[in-house]
This record gives sequence, C-alpha cells and structure tokens, in this order.
Amino acid sequence: MKPNRLSKILAAAGVASRRASEQMIFDGKVRVNGKLVTVPQTLVDPTTDKIQVDDQQVTLKDEKVYYILNKPRGFTCSNKRIGRKKLVVDLFAGLKNRLFTIGRLDRDTTGLLLLTNDGLFAQEVIHPSKNITKEYLVKTRQEITHEHLSELSKGTLIEGKWIRPVRVSKVRRGTLKIAVKEGKKREVRLMVQNAGLTLLSLSRIRIGDLKLGPLQEGEWRELTEEERNLIFA
Repeated sequence: MKPNRLSKILAAAGVASRRASEQMIFDGKVRVNGKLVTVPQTLVDPTTDKIQVDDQQVTLKDEKVYYILNKPRGFTCSNKRIGRKKLVVDLFAGLKNRLFTIGRLDRDTTGLLLLTNDGLFAQEVIHPSKNITKEYLVKTRQEITHEHLSELSKGTLIEGKWIRPVRVSKVRRGTLKIAVKEGKKREVRLMVQNAGLTLLSLSRIRIGDLKLGPLQEGEWRELTEEERNLIFA
C-alpha cells in the first residue's frame, strides 16, 4: 500500500469516519512510530509505520462489513460510554469488528441506521456533495392540517441557516413524512415544533433509495452490495 494521509489510513482501518479520525489527530490521540502527530495530512505507510490511537495499535483490516439497523429508542450513537447510557454498538456485542454508526440519530429517534468499519464508505454517505435524501415518519398529537403542511414546507432557521425540507406529505390524521437533505442536528424535530405540532414519535425510514423495510426495533442484518448502491441512487 502506498503512503497516504494519516486521517485516510485511520478511516480505512475502521477506526472512525474520516472527519472523526481528523478530530482524533487534532486531539493528540494519535502517534506514528512513537511520535505524537497532530496534522491529519501527514503521510504514513501503514505497512512500515507503527500507528497507535490511544496507545492501541492500528492495523488495516481487509474485511469490511456493513449493517442496517432499526435503531430502538433510548440508544445513543456513540462509541464513547458516558455513565450508564446505552450505546447502539451494544446491540452488536460479540462481533469481532469494531463498528461505528454512519451519521447519527438522536437518543429518542428510531429507525434506519447504518453501521460499518469502513471509514471511507461512511464518509461518502455523509458527505454533503452526495446530496442524499433521508426520509422520516413523524407522528403528532394533533391532526395534521393543510396549514401545518404549508408551514413545514417553508422550513425553519437551524444553526443560522434556513433549512427547507425536500418534501412533506400527510399519511393519515396524525402522521406525515418529511424528506430532508441537510442533515442538521435535530432538524426534523425543530421543523415539526416550529409548525406548532407536538411530536409523539420520529423514525427514519429511508436513506437514498434504501428503505428500512420490515426490520423490527433492535433488529439488524448485513447489507448487500446492491443495497449499499441504493443509498447513492
């Protein structure tokens, strides 16, 4: 393998996504041949250089794995445990691969979540240039009116930027679907709240053309190559 950027090597080794790997390097958690490295663009050769993250040896893994999960409520998308919080990766206990989530769903949101040990694939999925749509099923306390749909379609201000959904559609009395592309933190919850609706539940049901399907909460399975391609369709 040719020398490559340290952040890219860490992602390829399944340590974390490219962005998270860069942050690890900035935070002083990475050493190359015993020396602290804080520049993600540092060129390294994983076949000859000794790379460590938090004093743990990093080795390239040939086997890449990809899973789809119906995330249950109450689980956090993180590999770092704080207190007694339940982590999504706990649902995969016993697997030999070190997994991480591709993007995040907040603790109380259920639905389609992807996990992998392939940092390069994860970066492709979450990168804004891919323009991937995510669709959510929203249940509210009130009956959804034309006025609610109109207000939702206008969008809302999030983190200093006006965000509009790609599509909003009523399913039945208190249920609607919202499709978004931005990926801002809690964006769907904020849109619903700002439209004057009380949110009862929120579940992601689609990423790109990949649908959650019949998986029950807490269930997971491996993704096929065809299904991975659906994400970018």
